[in-house]
Amino acid sequence: MKNRFWLLGILLVGLACSSEKTTENKVPEVVIKPYPAFNADSAYSFVQKQVDFGPRVPGTTSHSNTKNWILQTLEKYGWAVQTQDFQAKTYDKLTWDLSNIIASYNPQASKRILLAAHWDTRRIADKDTERLDEPIDGANDGASGVGVLMEIARVVGTQGLKPDVGIDIILFDGEDDGEPETARIRDNSQIWWCLGSQYWSKNKHVPNYSAYYGILVDLVGAKGAQFFKEGYSRQYASGIVKKVWDHAAQLGHNSFFVNRNSPEILDDHVFVNANAGIPMIDIIEFSPDYGFGHYHHTHQDNMDVIDRRSLQAVGETVLFTVYQE
Repeated sequence: MKNRFWLLGILLVGLACSSEKTTENKVPEVVIKPYPAFNADSAYSFVQKQVDFGPRVPGTTSHSNTKNWILQTLEKYGWAVQTQDFQAKTYDKLTWDLSNIIASYNPQASKRILLAAHWDTRRIADKDTERLDEPIDGANDGASGVGVLMEIARVVGTQGLKPDVGIDIILFDGEDDGEPETARIRDNSQIWWCLGSQYWSKNKHVPNYSAYYGILVDLVGAKGAQFFKEGYSRQYASGIVKKVWDHAAQLGHNSFFVNRNSPEILDDHVFVNANAGIPMIDIIEFSPDYGFGHYHHTHQDNMDVIDRRSLQAVGETVLFTVYQE
């Protein structure tokens, strides 16, 4: 009998040790919060609508009509919408009347995520070989980012599954100006592009406004687009870069979100980081090998370059990221 009890004791101790080892080595499960579907066809239609208005150059009818359409559409989806109207000087001494468009979901939430794009287009095609002085369609450079964010606004506003955080969408105006590439004499007294983010970052629409982090989407709809880890994003918000790129890989979009660094781009996110103190990353098509795409600041930046697969990869990744908070 004693031998039996002794053997039973050894077995019980062995099982206990085995159980402890299994528990210690167990990898914790990653809990994925439910998130709604991003519709690339809808995002594409939002891009098309903007292009149909014509180049959205400040001071033009196309610019004004696009602004009214964006405001009405975001309001229709139940977002609290406002404009931040201001004036800014251009590199050639013009005074522009500009409007940042701001839409908020769940304004009472203390934890907020900031999503941004720019809605204006460039008034010259200075990288082209013809019609250099004419404005461009800006299908990718401007409209693609707005299209992605408007689809996110539609999804959040019209279906039952809601995120646990508040969201603010800011569409910056006056981003795509700046001196021509061919300018012989450059005025370096200030930065002549990103006018809307420069203004907002020093004059927030809500006093003491802050956000947990921000994501800027710019040039996100072109065929074959690849998004690298941009320099200022890594400098100011490396943790957010990792989070978003990890989420993209988790969703199967790692062929779009490449695990490789790219140089610094002076885009709207720099002013949000430096002046507003909000860690913001930039999802932008800029290759460390060849820079911007062939269409950049040319008349080739039209609907022919837009691909639903690129819109889907970016839109779904951003939407998923917000819903995991």
